[in-house]
Amino acid sequence: MLPGLTAARPRAPSLNLFMTADAVGGVWQYALDLCLDLERRGLGITLAVLGPEPSVDQLRAARAIRGLDLRVMDVPLDWTALTRSEVETAAWRVAREAERAGADLVHLNSPALAAIALFPVPIVAVAHSCVATWWASMRGGPLPPDLAWRAALAGEGYRRAAAVLSPTRAFAEATAATYALPALPWVVPNGRRSPAERGHRTPRGAAASPFAFTAGRLWDEGKNAATLDRVAARLAPRPFLAAGPLDGPNAACFAPRHLRCLGRLTDQDMARWLAGAPIYVSAARYEPFGLGVLEAASAACALVLSDIPTFRELWDDAAIFIDPDDDAGFAAAIELVAGDPAIRARLGAEAKVRADALTVEAMGAGVLAAYQAVLGETPRRAGAPA
Repeated sequence: MLPGLTAARPRAPSLNLFMTADAVGGVWQYALDLCLDLERRGLGITLAVLGPEPSVDQLRAARAIRGLDLRVMDVPLDWTALTRSEVETAAWRVAREAERAGADLVHLNSPALAAIALFPVPIVAVAHSCVATWWASMRGGPLPPDLAWRAALAGEGYRRAAAVLSPTRAFAEATAATYALPALPWVVPNGRRSPAERGHRTPRGAAASPFAFTAGRLWDEGKNAATLDRVAARLAPRPFLAAGPLDGPNAACFAPRHLRCLGRLTDQDMARWLAGAPIYVSAARYEPFGLGVLEAASAACALVLSDIPTFRELWDDAAIFIDPDDDAGFAAAIELVAGDPAIRARLGAEAKVRADALTVEAMGAGVLAAYQAVLGETPRRAGAPA
């Protein structure tokens, strides 16, 4: 055990951690929740934000974490950069920033950076998603040149890391197979704090007429919002609300015709909508974890999800599963749940039980165990990366 990690808060950090993040999607929530838990365990943390600048509410949430050293860096993400040289510049700048921060360990939520720069300390890389596994799920066949070089960087970054983490076993297996990794990534499921833990007052009161709800990067084809738009047409006049941006930093966009779009919501606004106990729907074809589903499950929402390996792993027996392209099936399932309060309550309760096991504390303990293994404090578990 690293000294001081389970004792009272030390005067000096027991471990100086340097972590990268971005404010585009679920990585931001993952990073903030993890930083909060690790800071409580006594780690000193520098959080470097890559890509688009965080919004005002995102910055406020980050600065509320006591002791967090937040550094917003004007460098592109590897999947939005126009050229490899831009990624190279970003990688070396991040490596220099880690050295200046006096890091003992680097946690990369952008593993491609490890393929380029020489970091002064061991690296733990997290496989949140990547262009190669996205392409395999969405298109199949050889990668186009613009994605091939990005995938090559991601694969080399994984191989150079001292440990690779994945939020689900299904995605760990896909990542290991795609990049021919020597060992399966260490599986540490994501966690999410409840609205009450995040300081949101959301008195529960189910809507008089159940409505459907989804959230995420609507511009990302992997989220399959096009199917949900067709589902919304079938459900009318029952509302189907969608939270999240329609335009992405990579010039991708989505123009719905039937979904009622709410735009990007603040953390508190999202909690308010979920407090209305909507039927949460995801038709994702590609989803390594799905923090939006976890947040809805934490609010005891009934889940109607696409039948993909990661959702089955996390929510089997706690959701209704439909083929990702079956808009008629989704509409029928939503109407079934909306029309039967007993089914809705049972699904919501089952989802809540499952969500209650996916805590930030469990995530922090799993990530910390990986750190300790990398630093030689504890033996590696069977199946953990060598």
